[in-house]
Amino acid sequence: MPANERGVDEGSPLLRHSRAKPTVPSKPRWRRHLTEQVSRERADVVLVFCYLITGLLDSASISVWGSFVSMQTGNTIYIALGLASPSLSTRWIKSSVSVLSFCVGSFIFSRFHRFFSPKRRWVMCVSFTAQLLLTAVAASLVAVAGTGTGTGPPSDTEEVGWQVLVPIALLAFQSCGQAIISRALRHNALNSVALTANYCDLFSDVDLFAPRNAERNRRTAAPLCLLLGAFIGGKFAHSSVGVAGALWTATALKALVVVVWLVWPAKPRPIGET
Repeated sequence: MPANERGVDEGSPLLRHSRAKPTVPSKPRWRRHLTEQVSRERADVVLVFCYLITGLLDSASISVWGSFVSMQTGNTIYIALGLASPSLSTRWIKSSVSVLSFCVGSFIFSRFHRFFSPKRRWVMCVSFTAQLLLTAVAASLVAVAGTGTGTGPPSDTEEVGWQVLVPIALLAFQSCGQAIISRALRHNALNSVALTANYCDLFSDVDLFAPRNAERNRRTAAPLCLLLGAFIGGKFAHSSVGVAGALWTATALKALVVVVWLVWPAKPRPIGET
């Protein structure tokens, strides 16, 4: 073979007719941001903050309607007392609506998180957006119906109508969303709807007085936030703005949580993943 031909062959590419593979365009930045998994690191701070919202809603609802909308242990007791003497009080009816709505909400919120990935940023934001919308609807109904303002304890024998039962149902339905997110972030103790186990774990902690104890700090902050929220909700309930003021405040706080999840740090992606 002539030298010039060998030179051409030796200098030519091995895959002369091959074409470079087309590059797959990466996802838009905003889409990558929304589909990221939020980091668990320090997410307990947000969950502790949710106790403030729980206290706000429950203290207002129990002051005016005589029923909890988040903590269902008390409602279960009211149901039992009502079944024992159904003619003495209507509180058990409101409590039944609250418990049932909470259970239905838990069923729906949990499956929403599982189907779309529990810690995905847009899933967290949509969950809290749904919660704030339901709270806003309940606040609007209370304002339109003119209920939810009182200066004394609720009457156990008051007549129950949609003006009371629908807001209770909406608020109980959405309140489970916070508990579901605590499961998604694997902070089961910070469910924002119960404190009995929290008190037990706090005071039985062998390192209760240790200088550094993150679990103790969480278990201390949770009831303090709920106490503060309950104080504010009680003030609202016995003021001229009534429970509607507490509901609108809770709506604003949930909107704040949506913004927090939008800017929360993401879980580090595996190397090479786009």
